[in-house]
Amino acid sequence: MAVAGPAPATPAPAAPQPMAPDAAQLARGQQIYARCAGCHAIEGHRTGPQHCGLFGRRSGTAPGFDGYSPAMKASGIVWDERTLQRFLKDPPATVPGTSMGYAGVKDDGERAALIAWLRSRLHAQVTHCSAFDSCQRLLQKRWRHFWLEVRLVPWRRL
Repeated sequence: MAVAGPAPATPAPAAPQPMAPDAAQLARGQQIYARCAGCHAIEGHRTGPQHCGLFGRRSGTAPGFDGYSPAMKASGIVWDERTLQRFLKDPPATVPGTSMGYAGVKDDGERAALIAWLRSRLHAQVTHCSAFDSCQRLLQKRWRHFWLEVRLVPWRRL
């Protein structure tokens, strides 16, 4: 008499993959980003930190940006789609004491389009972004060194 063993394990169904954003959503996200561009840029700091390298970065840690509020530095947020959704909806409620003076993107569709555009734009620039950060830090060091040399070297009369 044959005894049946345990039934073979069936693989678990794969988690549904998020749909790729369409061109219209990305174009809408780019238009919405224009609101952010007064204070932020993809590369290079303005009043606010650059967005290059945003996904996966801990809040308050963009290399070379010193304008973070103590609240943002202490918030412990790691930026991803979920945390951006929450923060962009209402920045002051998400991080009380943030110095970001923006009321937020209240419309769910606009936030989704903005985040999709950021993700598509930043995904292609990950290696470029880290090279840009390294170059920016190097230039800042050399510029500081140059000015120290200029101030320390006595001027000669011609």
